[in-house]
Amino acid sequence: MKRHFSGRPGRARAVAIGATALLCTGSALPAGATADGAGPAREAAALTGSAQLLRSSDDVVTFSFDAHLAARHDDDPLKATGTFRWSHRDSAGGGWAEAEVDCLVTGGKVAVVSGTVTRTDVARLKGVRVGITVHDTGGTDRLGYSWGSTGDPVAMGSVPACVGSAPFEKVRADTGDFRVLPWRPAF
Repeated sequence: MKRHFSGRPGRARAVAIGATALLCTGSALPAGATADGAGPAREAAALTGSAQLLRSSDDVVTFSFDAHLAARHDDDPLKATGTFRWSHRDSAGGGWAEAEVDCLVTGGKVAVVSGTVTRTDVARLKGVRVGITVHDTGGTDRLGYSWGSTGDPVAMGSVPACVGSAPFEKVRADTGDFRVLPWRPAF
């Protein structure tokens, strides 16, 4: 079954699924409604939580997320808001950074979030867009970051919105948890 989409985000658009055309406005429910009529609609997607990566050395690497896509922006992941932060400490010192979210896409229990670094103790990192992928396994979560191939987000440089890497690192189970709210776009 093929899907064909036309139109710009935020506007009604025709969606053809097979031979049937539907009109999609981004939500099947009025703003603030739920299917059972019991209150406001749930947000479209989210990535929250904090945890440390599992490392065998003296490295302490922590990631924290507070990223959200509001229900009213269901058809535009570039309207996501929030922040994410990471720090990397070892015997030689380390550093930290905080980024403002500019995109969030989730599918099942996997999330890709990107953002531009707005605060950091590494001056060269300010203004760089980074991307992170999280797999919420319900057990030992996994995480990957756009600078994984270089080991240095400054050397990697900015990535496009909503681009991360495969979640190749494991999270230490006793240090926290990431939670992914699956995105279910109306189209």
